[in-house]
Parts: sequence; structure tokens; C-alpha cells
Amino acid sequence: MWVNNINIKNFRNYEEQKIQFCKNINIFYGENAQGKTNIIESIFLSSLGKSFRTKKDSEMIMLGKENSIIEIEFEKKDRDGKIKIELGNKKNIYLNNIKIKKLSELLGNINIVIFTPEDINILKGGPENRRKFLNIMISQLRPNYMYIYNLYIKTLEHRNEYLRQIRENNKDENMLDIWDEKLSEYAIKICQYRTEFINKLKDKIKIIHKNITENKEEIDLEYITECKDKNEYLNLLKQRRKLDIIKGYTTKGIHRDDFIININDKQINIYGSQGQNRTAMLSLKLGELYIIYDDIGEYPILLLDDFMSELDKKRRKNFLEYIKDTQVIITGTEKLDIENLNYLEYNVTNGKVIKENNQGGI
Repeated sequence: MWVNNINIKNFRNYEEQKIQFCKNINIFYGENAQGKTNIIESIFLSSLGKSFRTKKDSEMIMLGKENSIIEIEFEKKDRDGKIKIELGNKKNIYLNNIKIKKLSELLGNINIVIFTPEDINILKGGPENRRKFLNIMISQLRPNYMYIYNLYIKTLEHRNEYLRQIRENNKDENMLDIWDEKLSEYAIKICQYRTEFINKLKDKIKIIHKNITENKEEIDLEYITECKDKNEYLNLLKQRRKLDIIKGYTTKGIHRDDFIININDKQINIYGSQGQNRTAMLSLKLGELYIIYDDIGEYPILLLDDFMSELDKKRRKNFLEYIKDTQVIITGTEKLDIENLNYLEYNVTNGKVIKENNQGGI
């Protein structure tokens, strides 16, 4: 799988720019705030229909413009494709020139794995970061997952609103049974998806991490949830009902799920060094890459936003060994010296991309 080209208009600081990619490694370098991450963002947007930097589509439209257009052409082993996204008063998405009705129709056409410097917060930050990681990975391979997840979130919002009405307006508490039933129905399905992929991830990262650390570290992953059984979760909701009414929100559910990573039987976000956290993050993301490969039979596109600078020379070499069969799009402030691999370099200055000489005999 690879992206052939992308054409962006009025997107962030790009008035109009067409970029042709090679199938191997594409390096975009330049000073900060020139537009390198915007290229990564446009590809991420074409894959998942949303940004990894903002929840507001309007923030992606060039200042002073009313709309923005992103067009991307890609190839997979069995087909070519084209995605067009229009941002304006509303977002319109077209797949092969046909307007899609649901976001799930977009998911899985372009599979990506993204690395950013902020990814360290997946391990060191709160559970919401780890849930987001799972949501992105699973939704690319199981588009129905995001559909069910959105139904869960809407049901959760309705339940929370009714909890506040009980507290403030003395509404009938028994009516919560309706919301509890729907919430548990969706929660169990989501938990099943997450359990499946957590188990796959555990198997992958154990092998990857051993290789990266030269057998010095053993990594393990533990999924924390209270939604494995529908009846148990329904009982839990009833047990927590009085507390939920007082608080005005639902205190238990898959929106509180988490996973823990241990290195040599010690929880990494508490006891791990900065280097261990970075290496574990590498293992986690590479695990995601290989899960996608196993599922669809081809590698996803790797988006590395200012990430290579986070790695020392040894980790960078080990990392590159894992991605040599993958299309990679890298951003950074400096050129990269990559040995024995084909790559293209592009200079990015003030929203303009200039392709430079081919490297490595492409």
C-alpha cells in the first residue's frame, strides 16, 4: 500500500501544493512552523476522516479562506483509489468520486500508523490516550467498531443527561434501565473488539521488544476493563446508580478502559526510564503495524512526524530494519543520513515543498 500523490488547497499554510511520493522513504525537512506536519495531517485526515491535532475542521482551513480541499491517490495490492475531502461549512468526503454517507465507508481504504513526539503520552499520560490508540488501530481494520463506539458514546451522553435530570428534576430513576440495557449491549461488543486486538498486540510486542532490546527486556500488556460480561456490567451500573446520580455522569464503562505495559514486571509509566518508555512506544507502534499487515496482507503507510530525532543511532537502525518494506513519510528539521535504503528528500519552506535529488538509487 502506498500514496502516489496528494493535492492540497487552502489547507493550513498551503494555498495550493501537489506532492508526488515514492514507494519507499519520503523525507520532508525544514525549520519549525513551515508546514511539514500539515502534510502528515492531510494524509491522516484522508485515512480516518479526522485530524490528530484538532477536533475543529475549521482550524485546518487556511486563514481567510472559506474552504479547503485534500485529494489523495493511493494504490493497494488489489486496487487503486482516490479520496477527496472538502472542509467548509460541512465536511464532505468522496471515495472514488462517490460521496460517502458514513465515516465507516472511508475507514480501511488507507491504513496508517503514526508516530509523533507526543506519543510518549500514550504510556505516560492518562487512560484516554491509550483508548485513543486502540480506537485508531481497531477502526482501520474493523470499520463497524467505530460505528458501535459512536452509538455507545451517544447512549452514554443520553444516560448522563438523564442522571442529571434525576438529580435536579426528580425524574423516574427506573427509566435508567432503558439506557443501561443499550449501554451494556454496545459496551460488550466494543470490549470484545478490544480484547481481540489487545491479545494480538501482546503477542507482537513481546517478540519485537526482545529484538529491539537484544533480549534485555521482557514486555507485557494487561487490558483493564469491567465490561467483559453483559450481566456483570448491568449489575455494576445498578450498584453505582446512586453515585452516578450524585455525580451526574456514568462512572463505569468502556469509556474508562485502560491497558498497562510492564517492563520486566514493573509498570513502565511509573518505574520506566525515558529510554524504556521510548523503546516500549516503538514496540507498541510496530506491533500495530504488523497487526495491520497480518489482517490485510500489506503494510500500512508509516507517518513519522519529527520522530526520528527522538531516537539514538542504535534505536534508529533497529527501527529501520522493521520498516524497510513500508512506505514511510518522515518530517524533521534536518536531513537524515539513512544507509542502504532508497529515499526522496523534500525541502519545506513557508508552505512550499521542493523535491530534491533522489537518494539511494531510486
